[in-house]
Amino acid sequence: MLRVALRGIGAHPVRFLLTMLAVALGIAFVAGTFALRTMLSSTFTDIVETSMLGDAYVRGADPAPGESVGGEATDARNQVPIGLADVVAGVDGVTAALPDLSGPVVLVGADGTAVQSTQAPSIALVLYPQTRGVDVIDGRLPNSAGEIALEHSSLDASGLEVGDATQIVLGGELLDVVIVGDVDAVAPTAGATLVYLDPATGRALFAPDGMVSTIAVYGEQGLSESALVDRVEPVVRDAAPAAAPAQAVTGDDARAESRAAIEAILGFILTFLLVFAGISLFVGAFIIANTFSMSVRQRTREFALLRAVGASPLQVLVSILLQAAVIGVIGAALGIAGGLALVEVLRRVLESMGMTLAGSIPLNGSTVALSLVVGTLVSLIAAFVPARRAALVPPVEAMRDETTAPERPLRLRAAIGAALGVLGVAGVLVAMWRPEADRAPQLLGYGAAGVVIGVLLLAPVIARASIGVLAAPFVAGIKPVGRLARGNVVRNPRRTASTAGALMIGMALVGAAAVIAASTTASTQAIVAREATTDYILSTPASGSIPADAVTAVRALPDVAAADAFYAGQVLVDGPDGDAGAQASVLLAGIDPATIGRSLQVEEVDGDLRATLEQGEVAVQRTTARDEGWEVGDRLTLTGGSGAQDLRIGAIIDSSAIPAPLVVPPDVFDALVPSVERTIPTVFVTATPGADLGELRDQLTQAVRPYVIVSVLDTEQFVAGLADQVNQVLVILYALLGLSIVIAVLGIVNTLALSVIERTREIGLLRAVGLGRLQLAGTVTIESILTAVFGTVVGLAVGVALASTMPTVFADDGLTDLAVPWASLLGMVLLAIVVGVLAAVWPGVRAARLPVLDAVSYE
Repeated sequence: MLRVALRGIGAHPVRFLLTMLAVALGIAFVAGTFALRTMLSSTFTDIVETSMLGDAYVRGADPAPGESVGGEATDARNQVPIGLADVVAGVDGVTAALPDLSGPVVLVGADGTAVQSTQAPSIALVLYPQTRGVDVIDGRLPNSAGEIALEHSSLDASGLEVGDATQIVLGGELLDVVIVGDVDAVAPTAGATLVYLDPATGRALFAPDGMVSTIAVYGEQGLSESALVDRVEPVVRDAAPAAAPAQAVTGDDARAESRAAIEAILGFILTFLLVFAGISLFVGAFIIANTFSMSVRQRTREFALLRAVGASPLQVLVSILLQAAVIGVIGAALGIAGGLALVEVLRRVLESMGMTLAGSIPLNGSTVALSLVVGTLVSLIAAFVPARRAALVPPVEAMRDETTAPERPLRLRAAIGAALGVLGVAGVLVAMWRPEADRAPQLLGYGAAGVVIGVLLLAPVIARASIGVLAAPFVAGIKPVGRLARGNVVRNPRRTASTAGALMIGMALVGAAAVIAASTTASTQAIVAREATTDYILSTPASGSIPADAVTAVRALPDVAAADAFYAGQVLVDGPDGDAGAQASVLLAGIDPATIGRSLQVEEVDGDLRATLEQGEVAVQRTTARDEGWEVGDRLTLTGGSGAQDLRIGAIIDSSAIPAPLVVPPDVFDALVPSVERTIPTVFVTATPGADLGELRDQLTQAVRPYVIVSVLDTEQFVAGLADQVNQVLVILYALLGLSIVIAVLGIVNTLALSVIERTREIGLLRAVGLGRLQLAGTVTIESILTAVFGTVVGLAVGVALASTMPTVFADDGLTDLAVPWASLLGMVLLAIVVGVLAAVWPGVRAARLPVLDAVSYE
C-alpha cells in the first residue's frame, strides 16, 4: 500500500503540492513561534545572567503576593534602607555592597530629539567603580552631577560623542550634562537606551527617602554564594528596622526569579502567537480535506478496481492515509525551514531598528518533533473522512462508466449546525443580558465559537441558497458563462462550502478585529467628549510621564487658567476585612479636587467625588467596588513606598477618563508614592476666559519644547493618537491573520485546479459545441469570484455580528460605543473579488489549454 500511495502522489504532483504548501504555511507559524520564543528567552536570559552579577542580593523580606485589583498577579516586596549597604560592606568576605539605583530617563540626541529605539525603554543607571560587567571604551566613569556615560550602542544611536554637551530629562527636570564616557555593557541591551550616572546623583534622584529595592553584594574570590549569604543574612536581619525587614538571597536564586518572571511574559507571547498558528492550521485542514475529497471522487474507479483485485477496505484506507502522512511530513519539514527563515527576517528587521536578539536562530529537537507531529496529525485527521469513504466503495462500482459518488443529503449536517448555532446565539444573548456576571466574557467566547462552528456546518445550505443571488449579475450580464459558473458552484455545495470555509474563518476574524478597533476609537472619543471639558491635553507617548518642571512651566503661562495633572503610582491595598494576606497591588491616581468640574466631569454612582477628595478620602471606580464588594463608608489601608494610610471610601464613581481603580487627593498621593515611583501621564490645560486658543497653543508648545517628549494636543488629536495605538495593534492582527487568508486563497486555487481535472470530459464537450477559450477561462474566474465573495460575505457577517455584542459585555472596561467601519468592510469584499480573479488565473489557463479531443476522451 505504501507503493500505491507514493505512486498516487507521483501521478498527481500539482494536486498534492498545493496541499503540502498549506501544511507548510501553518507549520511555519508553529516552528517560527517556538524558535522566536526560544530566541527571546535566550536574549533575556543573557541579559539577566550578564547584568545581575552579584554573588548575593539584599532585598525586602516581606513579600506581598496576591492578585491586583486589575486582575494581574503581583509579587511586590518592601524596600530596604540604603544604609544597609554600608553595614553589609563591613561583613567579613564582602568586597562591595552596591545599592541598585535606576529610573526612567530621556536622552536628547544630537538632532535635538529624544533618543529612542523601537519601544525599548530609556533607563538611567548608577555606575559604581566596583560594578561588574561593564568596560569603559573611551573616557571615564561619571563622578559628579552634570556628568553621564552612555552605553556604546546608545551613544551611536544618539549621534553624540564623548565630550559633547547635551540634555536629559531626569526626575521631572531638564538637566544639562556632559558625556564623559563610552561604556560597553557585557549584557545585551535589546534596544534599550542606557544612561549611566554617578552614585551621588543617582541616590538623590532614585532614593530620596533612603529606601531601595535591592543591594547587590560581591564576595571575595573563592567564597561560595551560600556561604556569603550565611554571613550577610544575620547582619541584615538585625540591622533592618521592623518596618522594613530585609533578607539576603544568593545571586543564583535572584537570577532564577528574574528568569521566571521573564518566562511568564514570554509564555503569554507564545500562547498569543500559537492561537494564530492554530487558526492557520485549522484553515489548512479545510484544504487538505477538500483535496482528498475531490481526489477520492476522481479515483473512485481506481479504488473499486483495487477492491476487485483483492484489496481490503482497510488497505485502501491505509493507502490514502499514507498519502496524507507523506504530505504532512514533507509539508511540516518545509514549514520548519520556512519558520526559521521568517524568524531570521524578523531578527534582521529588529536589528535594523536597534534591537539585537540572540546571535543564532535556535532549532531544537522538541520544536522539530512537535512540528512534524502536528503537521502529520492535521493531515491525517483532515484526510480520514474522505479516506473512509473511499475504503467503502463497493467493487461493483468498477464495472460502471460513471463512478462519481452520489451527493449525500445535508439534513443531518444542517441539523447539527443549526443546533450549535442556536446554542451559540443563546450563549451570546445571555452574556449580553447579564454583562455584569463574572463569566459573561467566557460565555460570550463559547457562544461565539458555537456560532462560528454552526455556520461552518450550515455553509452548504447557505451556499445553495445564496450563490444564486451573488451570481445574478454574472448570469444577467455575461451569457452563457455566468449561468455555467453558477451551476458549477451550486452543483456541489459541500465543496463550495469547504473551499469558502477557509476564507470564511479568516474574514470573520478580520471583520471582528475591524469592528473592535472602530468601536474602541469611538468609545474613546465619546469618553473624552463626555468627561473632558478642557482645551488642550499634554501627553508624552515616548516615556509615559510628563516632567514635573514642564507642568510648572505650563502653569506659569498667562493664558493658562489651570493645568490639572493626573498623577499615577502603584500601592498595596487591604480591604475592609483587614486581612493582610489579601493585599493586592493597585494603580492609584492622584487628582486635585478642583479638577472635578473644571477639567473633568465624572459620573458619581454614590457620594460626592470633589468633597471626597477635599476631605482626604479615597474614591473607588464602580467596577472595582462591585468586584471587591466595597461600599461608601468602608475603610481601606493603602501602603506605598512612602508609608501607609487608612482611608475611608467617600465616593463610588464611573469614569473611563481616570485610568485607575482608586483616586485620592495630591497630598495623600504624595504621602504614599515616592517621587521616583510616580508618573504624570496626562495634563489637562484650561485657557483663561477670552484667551486666543491658537496663541495659547503656541505658548504651550514653546513652554514644553525643552522637554522634547511632551506633545500639545487638542481633544481630537488626543483621540486620534489613542486610535493610532489601536491601529498599530490592528496592523499586527491583520498581518497574523493574513497568513490564514493566504492559505484560504491556496485552497481556492487547489479546488479550482482539481475541479478542472474532475470536469475534463465536460470541458471538452463544452469546447466541442462552441465554447471559446476565453469563455471557459471566464467561467472558472467567475466560479472563483463567487466562492471568494461567498466566504468573505458570510465570514464578515458572522465576525461583525459577534463583535457588535462586545460593547454591551465590555462596557465597564471602556468599550461603550459600537462603530461598524462600513467602508473598510466594503473594501474587504472588493478585495475578495480581486482574490477570486487572482486565484483563478492558473486553473483558468490550464482549463483553456486542454486539447478538445483529449478532453472528450478523458477518463
